[in-house]
This record gives sequence, structure tokens and C-alpha cells, in this order.
Amino acid sequence: MGTKHIITGLIFCLWGVASFAQKDTTKKQIIDITSSYKPVLRNAVKINFSATNLSADSTKLISPYNIPAQNLFYTYQPMPLKPLALVQDTGQELGLRNFLKMGFGNYSTPLISAGFSFGDGKKSLVNVYANYISSKGKIKNQDYSQLNIKASGSYFTESNEVYGSAGIIQHDYYLYGYDHLLHNYEKAAVSQWLTNVKLKAGFRNKVVTESGINYNPNVEINIFSNQNRLSESSLIVDAPVEKSIGDLFAVKLAIKADITTYTTKNDIPNNTRINNNIYSIAPELVYTSAVLKLHGGITPTWDNGQLSVLPNIYGEAQIPDKPFLVQAGLTGRIIKNNYQNLSDINPYLSTIFTQKNTKEIEFYGGLKASVGKHFNFSAKAAFISYTNLPFFINDTTAGSDLKSFKISNESKVTDLRIHGDVSFISQDKFTVTGGLTFNGYTGMHDNAKAWGTIPFEINASLRWWAFKQVMIKSDFKTFTGGPYLLPNNVNKSLSGAADLSAGAEVSITKKFSAWFDINNILNDKYQRWNNYEVYGLNFLAGVILKF
Repeated sequence: MGTKHIITGLIFCLWGVASFAQKDTTKKQIIDITSSYKPVLRNAVKINFSATNLSADSTKLISPYNIPAQNLFYTYQPMPLKPLALVQDTGQELGLRNFLKMGFGNYSTPLISAGFSFGDGKKSLVNVYANYISSKGKIKNQDYSQLNIKASGSYFTESNEVYGSAGIIQHDYYLYGYDHLLHNYEKAAVSQWLTNVKLKAGFRNKVVTESGINYNPNVEINIFSNQNRLSESSLIVDAPVEKSIGDLFAVKLAIKADITTYTTKNDIPNNTRINNNIYSIAPELVYTSAVLKLHGGITPTWDNGQLSVLPNIYGEAQIPDKPFLVQAGLTGRIIKNNYQNLSDINPYLSTIFTQKNTKEIEFYGGLKASVGKHFNFSAKAAFISYTNLPFFINDTTAGSDLKSFKISNESKVTDLRIHGDVSFISQDKFTVTGGLTFNGYTGMHDNAKAWGTIPFEINASLRWWAFKQVMIKSDFKTFTGGPYLLPNNVNKSLSGAADLSAGAEVSITKKFSAWFDINNILNDKYQRWNNYEVYGLNFLAGVILKF
């Protein structure tokens, strides 16, 4: 076939295909694109660091945080239960703040104590409490009674507290320490009724001021008397101020005046009047760090016009890597020997006609430590120098019956005193404490011996909450007898003593408890003062109501 016929055939075929495509108009046209190209990320140029886990720190961090011992009980001294003023804690719970304690025992001993509290503890708080106890011994006139009534209150502002208290203490003793075969005194003839009316008021800050100052000025008035024998009034004004300087230093200043007037009564031919005044100024610099605390100062003191500059230097330091604290100091003070303070030591004191105050200078050193979580101990040795130290001796003047005591001052005497104490405390559940004290008086000029002193004594105490509702207690005291003086300069020493007591308190309900005390279980009728025998075995029991 020729070229013409081929071209004519191609045109005819293309025309047929086009005619077929026009006939199918219901289908969509789809275009498929096929490609072999795939996008690929390029390798990063920078270096990538991969994170690793932190290694564990096996070292133990020890922080200097010391928890003080939680002593919740009075220690060393056996004593009857007494009502205590409620702590002025603004965060206290105000329920069951009032109580009434009643009991009775042998020796015809009634006991009653009561405490009441008013106020919310945030703006104001008033506490009133009282206690009374009396006993009649088997020896004629071996009787005594004690009455104590006190009210204290506080008014709180945002940053300050105004506080005050008023009370009366009446102790009725009888001078029964005479030979009952030779004398037959009635009670009125041997009465020793000591009364103290006490008033106190003060003003102190609750929080440190912006300038770092703490203050607590206060004034106290004591009116003391021995019925029909003497009267004594004292005014004590104390104004301590403290200012912090940075985190390590503080400056303290205490100004104090102690003014006393003493007058005898019914003293033939003439009564005695004594003015006994002490004034002091005590500046002090305090340095406190984590391992060292130092106090440095002096105390100029005017004792009835006579100036004494007393040292006031003491401190304690932590031994590195040890639970021990080292203590040392050189301190001084004037001890006021007015009748009130002397009769607190010996209630059988007769009327005095002079008042010589004691100057004490003490140089001491010691250790104290907390071992583990519960065990604490301390030991201290001191060399003490006294000027005008009072000793108590029986009145041995002609015709005396030895029933009262008088003062024999020692112009110069030194005392080597060693004291140690230990305690085991397990929170408020179990507490055991013990202590010992040794006194060695030497270098006396005016007295042959240290009359009426105790050379060596040991004290121990136990408090145990055996169950939630049961508290068991026990106290023990033993001491060696001190020397005493008889007529014609005959001197002897008292026998030693051992006094063990025990007791328990059982909570029956939240508001009702029962208690009992057994004192002098060993029935040791010892003498602390010559001719004054104590009661033997005695017990008391009663109930406590809380509301």
C-alpha cells in the first residue's frame, strides 16, 4: 500500500478512539503519577550529648541540731505534790484547767489543794491556787501546818506582757526540840509562826524589738514576820536589759536594788532595828556560736555601802566530734542574810540582832554530755571562797534549853564542792535521775567546824507512766550528818539518814483520779537539825477532780 493509504488509516483509528471517549461522560478522570524519589533527612553535623544518671551520694550529712532533754518532773528533792501555776502559753488548750485535790493520812494529816484559771490565754490569763497541809506528831508540840495562797495574772498585747502576782504564805512551826523530861511548854510558848505577804509586778516584751532589745523591769515587795518577835520588809527592784549585736554577740545590763528593814518586837529592854541594803550593776558581753558560748563581765556591788567588784566570767565549749561540753567559770555574788532567807534554811531560827551578808567567789570547771537519745550526765568541781558565811548552832547560852538556833558567822572559809548528776529520760513516759554533792569546808578562823552543814548527800528520783492511766513515782535521799555544838564547847555529829518515798496516781476517768503517797518507808526518824526528829513512816491518800 502506498503512503496515502497509511495516513488515511491512522486518521480513521484516532477518530474512532476520540468517538469512544466522548460516549463515557459519567466517569471522573484519574491521573496516576508514579515516582521513585523518596525524601531523606540529612545527617546532623553537630555533636549530640546523651544524658547520664546522677551517681548516688553515699555521704551522711550531720547537722548540729541538739534536742534538749525533756525533763517533765522535778528532780533530786523528795517533795509533796503541790499545785503549780498554769504556764502562760498562748497556744494552750483551755479545757480542764481547774482542779481540786483532797487527801488524808496518818499523823492526823489533812491535805487540800486547788487551782483555778481564767482567761483565754491570748489577751489575758489569771491563775489562782492554794494548798493546805498540817500534821500532829507523836512528840508533844511536834506539829506543823502550811498554807499557801497565790494569784497571778498577765495581760498580753501584740508585743508585750504586763504581769503581776500576790500571795500569802503561812508556816506554823513549833520549837519542840527541847528535853521533854525537863520542860513542859504549852504551844503558845514555843510557837514559830512565819508569815510572808508577797507582791510582784513587771513588764516584759514577748518578741524581740526591731532594734534587738529584750527587757523585763519588775518590782517585788515582801512583808515577812515571826509573830510577836520580829517584822521584816523588803523591796526588790530589778531592771535587766539585753541587746543583740549581729548573730554572735549580745550585751546585757542588769541594775538591781534589794532594800530591807528589820525590826524586833517585845525585846527587853530595847528593840533592834537593822537596815540591810544591796545595790548592784552587772554589765555583760555574751558571745554565742555553734560550739562556744562565753559570758564576760563584772558586777560592782554595794553591800551596805561597801563596794565589792565581783567577777562574772563563765562559758562552755563543745569538744569537736564528741558529745561533751566543757564548762568553766569565775563568778561572784552577794548572798543576802536577812531573816526571811535564813529561816527558809532553818525554820527554828531565833531572833537575830545583826545581818551580815555573805560574799561568795566561785571558781569551777566541769563536763556535761548527752549520750545517745536518753542518757545525760554532768560533773562539776568548784573551789568556793566565802566571807561571813552563816553557820547554824543550838542556842547554848546559860539557861537555854537548846530548842532554838542562832547564827555563828565565819569570817573566812573555803569549800571544795564536787557535784555530779545523771538522768535517763524516755520522752514523758519514764524518767530516772540521780545526783550527789560533796562539801569540804576548810580554813575556818571563828568556828571549829562547819556547824549545821551536810558533808555528803545523794538524791534520786523516778517517774514512770506504767500505763496511760497509771503514774508511779519514787524518791530517795541519803546524807551524812553534820556537826553540831553543845554547851561547854562539846561538839558531835548527827547520824546519817536514808529517806525513801513512793506513790502512784491512777486516772479513773478523764476528770477523776485517785492517788496515794508513802513517805519515809524505812521509818528512819533522823534529824536534819539537832533535837528535831522527823516523822516516821507516814502515808496519804485521796482523789483529784479536774474540771
